[in-house]
Amino acid sequence: MTRIVAGFAGSLTLQVPKSGTRPTSDRVREAIFSALDARGAVHGARVLDLYAGSGALGLEAVSRGASSAVLVERSPAAAQVCRRNAAALISAARSTARHPDGPLPSIEVRAVAVSSYLSGAAGPVDVVFIDPPYDVSDPDVHAVLTALVPLLSDEAIVCLERSARGAEPSLPDGLALERRKDYGETAIFWLTPA
Repeated sequence: MTRIVAGFAGSLTLQVPKSGTRPTSDRVREAIFSALDARGAVHGARVLDLYAGSGALGLEAVSRGASSAVLVERSPAAAQVCRRNAAALISAARSTARHPDGPLPSIEVRAVAVSSYLSGAAGPVDVVFIDPPYDVSDPDVHAVLTALVPLLSDEAIVCLERSARGAEPSLPDGLALERRKDYGETAIFWLTPA
């Protein structure tokens, strides 16, 4: 079961696509957000969730105070799951006393390939989650990172999830590896503008 861990929608159960995705475990998601919260990176952030699957990472950020999130997921079935999860989160924001005063967060779901989205996207974005299927090649990941660089804010944080068994990603000019953290079979690469 996938759920929102914390924030105004904490404990909200999320739907997960029936196939074709590999949801980030609650343990890894909590570790990611603990690190982001320690930096004060989420509150008010503009978030981009690439290869969104269920949208759990982007929606977790919204629950914790991000101002907006764009969930990019090529699979029509998974994009529909993202839309349902986003609607449930907005419903929770409207009905809970835990949601801060002010405008509701903006959540957009784009049912297109990541490369297509990035070719026409506008920045800046503050927090980016990239969780491609493990069979997406390193050159394809490099191309995504290259297209992402001009969209990043000066203090942006990019969180790239890959198999811990694979090689470290090749980074384009404009991105630097801050650190790597492994959680079993999952490796999280923390990237920042160079």
